[in-house]
Amino acid sequence: MKKDNIHRTITLLKKEVKKWGQPIVTEVANRTRDPFMILISTVLSTRTKDETTSLASERLFSLARTPEEMLRLREKDIARAIYPVGFYKTKAKQILYLCRDLVEKHSSKVPDNLEGLLKLSGVGRKVANLVITLGYGKKGICVDTHVHRISNRLGYLRTKTPEQTEMGLRRKLPEKYWIIYNDLLVTYGQNICRPISPFCSRCVIERYCKKVGVNKSR
Repeated sequence: MKKDNIHRTITLLKKEVKKWGQPIVTEVANRTRDPFMILISTVLSTRTKDETTSLASERLFSLARTPEEMLRLREKDIARAIYPVGFYKTKAKQILYLCRDLVEKHSSKVPDNLEGLLKLSGVGRKVANLVITLGYGKKGICVDTHVHRISNRLGYLRTKTPEQTEMGLRRKLPEKYWIIYNDLLVTYGQNICRPISPFCSRCVIERYCKKVGVNKSR
């Protein structure tokens, strides 16, 4: 992809994704502006469809909305509230570990930097970057499977892992796009640029895409 084409690509995507809903964690962020609720919603969203995450988040936050309140719940109560998110039993346990870390090591406040977030139980770079960008409005680049796949499919990067993609984007992607890049590509990846047989005939950025790895499209 030519250097100038990333600007055209982002402009087109910003217009196109308006026809679909935002990712669930972004909705939680817009609704609450609460880093803790964003953190928990992000944990729930891993390997789970947005509709399931949305309902699970609502059920859980009706029971507890702070680390202290969450620690008053039993693990089985959390698991019941978040079912059927992926790995719900493991996530119930992880949520309690997370809340204990926050209460005991951070005075119940979610860290506002990568270093602090990555020290929390079970928090990886994807979750940490989402909390930084959506919870605190700071610059970060969240890379999930859609961001990794589409960045490489476009030919904008040539990377093998999400972490390599994050570092590549930090070097190459203009900073003004860092916070919005994840939302744009997640939404587009869910609706058009699917992992298998993407809808290239409907794609508004096809002219800028090298279709790396695409063997079949619709």
